[in-house]
Amino acid sequence: MKGEGAIEGIDIGMLKEIDVARFADRPALLDDSLSFLENIMLHAALPLVSDKVITARTGFILSTTKGNIEKLASGSVEEAELGRLAGVLAQRLGFVSKPIVVSHACVSGLLAVSVGKRLIQMGQYDEVLVLAGDQVSEFVLSGFQSFQAMSSGPCRPFDAARSGVTLGEAAAAAWLTDRKSEGIVQIMGEGAVNDANHISGPSRTGEGLVRSMQSAFQEAGISTGAIDFVSAHGTATLYNDEMEAIAFDRMGLSGTPTHSLKGYYGHTLGASGLLELAIAVKSLRENMLLPTKGFATLGTSKYLNIIQDLMPMDLNYCLKTASGFGGSNTAMILKKI
Repeated sequence: MKGEGAIEGIDIGMLKEIDVARFADRPALLDDSLSFLENIMLHAALPLVSDKVITARTGFILSTTKGNIEKLASGSVEEAELGRLAGVLAQRLGFVSKPIVVSHACVSGLLAVSVGKRLIQMGQYDEVLVLAGDQVSEFVLSGFQSFQAMSSGPCRPFDAARSGVTLGEAAAAAWLTDRKSEGIVQIMGEGAVNDANHISGPSRTGEGLVRSMQSAFQEAGISTGAIDFVSAHGTATLYNDEMEAIAFDRMGLSGTPTHSLKGYYGHTLGASGLLELAIAVKSLRENMLLPTKGFATLGTSKYLNIIQDLMPMDLNYCLKTASGFGGSNTAMILKKI
């Protein structure tokens, strides 16, 4: 097994083992006593835990950026606490270990998987459920508007006419294990580096993302030439897309087929990394590259091989990246086995 200490898989299957819940039209809640966010996160997690035996050796990691922040509008600070959200979900799902919260801007979903992987490597848990979710709230929307980062229409990642991000809401879940089984995908390597460049702006040189990718490749024990496609963060903001293009160029990945999926459903914040990781796993298993919706003309200073059409291709390795406010960056390499 390449990549010393790498766990042997994300146990997945798009319907049975990994479930993505997206509620654009906000259907009736599953439980009126729970918030909208709690309901969609439970909806994502239940298919994974329904056939699992959960013990003290089973970890639970929650990824979110803002959680139930809308509770603050009614003056309920306690109900808005992320620890409370994690506790409610853990109890409903039958977990006995203390839940862990990963809230690190927009890398949270991918970073939570890295944390789960490392906890298994350390022997603290045998298996880990990673559950991620965020919803569009007035607080989140006003925050992005204050940075003048919102697009007036669907976002266009890496495109010359891109004008900003669009927001979405989602929940996603993944089951991590060190046991081999049919159809799993192996986490070969990962890395997370914060360049502390700015409270919101990314490093102009892509330094934190470059170092994150270098760590992932070092652990994986493979060259950049082995990567079949890159699932980029691709928010369609001027600075993020430019930073990623520079970072991929520095790593020798400019010619590697690359996409961003945010043109389909927007930026789902703390769920985005895990949601896009799930789709990357599906792409690996189905040997299919997905196009970048909204892309027409390259708008970055460095060349990127942006996927523009749905293409069948023999796929074995994927690089997934994520970047966020505060200079946070995470990279992960997946292998189909």
